[in-house]
Amino acid sequence: MSFATLGLSDAILRAVTERGYTEPTPIQAQAIPAVLSGGDLLAGAQTGTGKTAGFTLPLLQRLSAQPVSGKAPIRALVLTPTRELAAQVEESVREYGKYLPLKSMMMFGGVNINPQIKQLHGRVDILVATPGRLLDHVQQKTVDLSRVEILVLDEADRMLDMGFIRDIKKILALLPAKRQNLLFSATFSDEIKALADGLLNNPALIEVARRNQANELIEQRVYPVDRERKRALLTQLIKDNNWFQVLVFTRTKHGANNLAEYLNKESISAMAIHGNKSQAARTRALAEFKSGKLQVLCATDIAARGIDISELPHVVNYELPNVAEDYVHRIGRTGRAGSEGEASSLVCIDEHQLLKGIERLIKREIPVVQIPGFEPDPRIKAEPILNGQNRGGGQGRGQGGGQRRPQNGTPRTGGPAPARSGGNTHAKPATAGKPAVHRFGGRGR
Repeated sequence: MSFATLGLSDAILRAVTERGYTEPTPIQAQAIPAVLSGGDLLAGAQTGTGKTAGFTLPLLQRLSAQPVSGKAPIRALVLTPTRELAAQVEESVREYGKYLPLKSMMMFGGVNINPQIKQLHGRVDILVATPGRLLDHVQQKTVDLSRVEILVLDEADRMLDMGFIRDIKKILALLPAKRQNLLFSATFSDEIKALADGLLNNPALIEVARRNQANELIEQRVYPVDRERKRALLTQLIKDNNWFQVLVFTRTKHGANNLAEYLNKESISAMAIHGNKSQAARTRALAEFKSGKLQVLCATDIAARGIDISELPHVVNYELPNVAEDYVHRIGRTGRAGSEGEASSLVCIDEHQLLKGIERLIKREIPVVQIPGFEPDPRIKAEPILNGQNRGGGQGRGQGGGQRRPQNGTPRTGGPAPARSGGNTHAKPATAGKPAVHRFGGRGR
């Protein structure tokens, strides 16, 4: 199948070809005709499946097929959970629509609102926005959503996890009743189903990957290590294997800062990206990381959501996420668009229960590699993971800022490992100076 068979205009096909794409991905092959039909859509797709083009291409086709004259209203609204994702989506809209007479705009917080207000005075056919800043404009009466024809909720599961449900409902109340609704989500939780039931009218349902299924092209590994030695192990792995373009996940903002600072002292170029960074700093870090100038990017889950880098080779879970589904999102940053990737997790005794939950979710055991010299001390006991961090702190951990809150406002946790002797929970030391690949013992299997 080629893009030419999907009903897209020559202008759009020209832009797609110039970006080097010839065949649609499974989500694109199914979503594009569904959107062009004019009906609502509920689509389940992991990151890296090409879902952004799956809605931007038919959205551009539908709007360009029915042009409006005079001062064009905002005809399409795309809501995203993060600034980075908004920038990524709007860039796709501009690239794919470069030969069309349509104008797009991205809108998010953390930057001066006045240039956005000025841009809204001109033509904006397609608005890509984060919910909070959009409501700021609504309050100031600088944006008119009364003629929106197409609404897209991108990564709806993440928006709900970030507590945006009330903002989304406020925005929905401002839109015309007659419109096309497209909802994209990596997972179909009960909350997503409830949102879809209230938003979508007899939607087409597309699910291109098994729910919560990790990409099979990603080689996953677990490295057992004591919490206090994670930084040293990460440094050794990066240097010994000559890793470049390494995306490292931490639970907290301060943890990302501290880890980046440590790596720089070890002559590994690193920067942190999280919600407390200015938009200019985040944009610079992403640009340097994408270009290969920056070796390591230390990120929290939310900040990394919009990172779209083709063939990203390495993702490292410096700390396992408290919510198992986030593991799938994290490692989905590599192994994208059919390329292979590696996902490594540095796991201390505190995180054994989190690892069990992840393996239950992905329905597979993750191979364990023991690096000589980093064998866990069996005398160390597990400590609860509170507020997104280990109580004992560990090297490179900071205070606060890392936990996720679902829409009811209470922290979600994966359940800390119970305090117990670690005597039978660690892998045996490697022999002959080489890493050993085996399973954790005593993990209830």
